Amino acid sequence: MTTETRHRAVNPWIIALVVMIATFMEVLDTSVANVALPHIAGNLSATVDEATWVLTSYLVANAVVLPLGGYLGGLFGRKRFYMTCVGIFTVSSMLCGLAPSLPWLIFFRIMQGLGGGALQPTSQAILVENFPPEKRGAAMALYGMGVVLAPIVGPVLGGWITDNYSWHWIFLINIPVGILSLFLTYRMVHDPPTLKRMSVKDGFKVDYLGIGVLTLGLAALEIVLDEGQRRDWFASNLILVCAVLAVVCLVGVVFYLLRKDHPILDLRLLKDRNFAVSTVMLFVLGFVLYGSLALLPIFLQTLLGYTASLSGWILSPGGVVILLMMPVVAMLLRKFDTRILIAAGFATCGAGLLWMSRFNLQVPFDTAMYSRCLQSFGLAFLFVPMNVTAFQNVPMDKTSYATGMMNLVRNIGGSTGIALVSTILARRSQVHQASLVANLHPASLAYQGFLDKASHVLVAKGASAPDAAHQAQGMAYGLLQRQATMMAFSDTFWVMGVLCFALLPLILLMRKTMAGRKPVVMDH
Repeated sequence: MTTETRHRAVNPWIIALVVMIATFMEVLDTSVANVALPHIAGNLSATVDEATWVLTSYLVANAVVLPLGGYLGGLFGRKRFYMTCVGIFTVSSMLCGLAPSLPWLIFFRIMQGLGGGALQPTSQAILVENFPPEKRGAAMALYGMGVVLAPIVGPVLGGWITDNYSWHWIFLINIPVGILSLFLTYRMVHDPPTLKRMSVKDGFKVDYLGIGVLTLGLAALEIVLDEGQRRDWFASNLILVCAVLAVVCLVGVVFYLLRKDHPILDLRLLKDRNFAVSTVMLFVLGFVLYGSLALLPIFLQTLLGYTASLSGWILSPGGVVILLMMPVVAMLLRKFDTRILIAAGFATCGAGLLWMSRFNLQVPFDTAMYSRCLQSFGLAFLFVPMNVTAFQNVPMDKTSYATGMMNLVRNIGGSTGIALVSTILARRSQVHQASLVANLHPASLAYQGFLDKASHVLVAKGASAPDAAHQAQGMAYGLLQRQATMMAFSDTFWVMGVLCFALLPLILLMRKTMAGRKPVVMDH
């Protein structure tokens, strides 16, 4: 039996499940270590700030490899490249779990990010090539479950493993999954006939300069986004140098790549209007998804006093909503223009975030959960229609380049979202605190009334009058800080909600797309 015959003989839905295993595992690892950072820091005798490089190093390595998937797949063969990435990811996961010190853990996390970075775009490219246009929406729905659910499940799973076992197991659990993925990929996945292999015999030369400049630019950008708020942005020399490097390298590499016949990142794909607009929307999707995932647990745990497990129960129903709605969206794609579904998705997601902007310090559990479910309902309407629209006119031999670019943009959107929401939260908290402090003056009847009542309560509990007066002022300032932080959270949710609605006019720039329409080959 020839390779091509075997390629046709395998049910594409089995291939979809096979590639989703590694994709889910890789996306999960971007968030599963977050909640374990204090444990990792304590166990390896490091500060929590030093331990954050466990997250940053992975994201930097991930971003570097993401856009190179199509190029390296064409160079080595997609199946061979994909299995190599799964192998590197699995071995480095084992090494992370056995790391004896923080520097070694960071080094192994870089290896893990390099192995995992190409899994998302390569998996997506395999899906697109194995399904006809009329079934591509359903395939993307299955793939989307892994991509969207993994960052939701990650913190909950990471917390449970860390609390009940140890942080080492958040990495070691990848080993059996990686071995299963390697076995199934070897048996089920084959390079498609449309894949064009690049060979040195045909005059092809590896573009070391392009790879080097793009790698340096993306690594610098990721460090700026991940470390910026923690280091007070441009007050830090590291952030300043990385920002300059990112701008110079990324702007320079754009002009460089547009002149190449075989670019490592095919920017000419952006000539297609649907692909270009979908890419912008994926950036915002990453911004909103990762930004809200970073913000909501902090709000629930720091202001409302929820445990990590209880805050997970508010996030988890949203994941169930996405899981249930993805197949429904895939069916709706056959009946409705993708632009309608995308508009409904952003409007619903924005409405959920605006609902969160109306939270206060007494928000009930069910209200927080329902608002998250509403946002998740909207997210379910975005991922699949945007991918179907983006790939409508992408030639089959450019699929890997397209998936690499789209996944890179979504991940950068996620990093940007986390960085900006953290900054907005800190800055708006300062603004509100300065505004509210103006009310804490001796002439304020409300302030004096609070101090008198608090002092009487404290005296009744045994405190002396001077101590009670001092403690009452501390209580007043503590309440002021909580209120200022609450108002800052509201502002940040409001910004994300408005961003979703601000994106709606871009939908008018898209061409009508129905799932099942034959793709149009673009000129390059």
